[in-house]
Amino acid sequence: MASQITGSCSCEAVKYSLVGPLKDARSCHCSMCRRIFAAQASACAEVDAEKFSWIQGEDQLTSYVGERGYGVQFCKHCGSTLSIVYNGFIHSLTLGCMDGDPKVEIDRHIFVGSKASWEVMPEGVTAFEEYPE
Repeated sequence: MASQITGSCSCEAVKYSLVGPLKDARSCHCSMCRRIFAAQASACAEVDAEKFSWIQGEDQLTSYVGERGYGVQFCKHCGSTLSIVYNGFIHSLTLGCMDGDPKVEIDRHIFVGSKASWEVMPEGVTAFEEYPE
């Protein structure tokens, strides 16, 4: 039986379900992610869009999509960033909004070449100056 992952925003107006594993968990340190997440980096993992569903409050989401087709979806009430979209489809889910242990670890840090000057990367992490080829 495939594992099920659930998650929600902070106010629980929006909830989702994913059947199957998370893939390619990573932390992005680019300036766009720092602004969108109001933090030093994002933490997300890719999903199979066909196995993802909003189970409550999809109409409570607001989206911001940049010029390259990537964007985020967040709750219009509490502001929790729930997902990353690409060309209109769910691409990744944010790890911070998942219920329980998602059974995944961040295996790489990307765009560390543009990280905030005040951020210190821990020793031993796999890091890439930009997006790895």
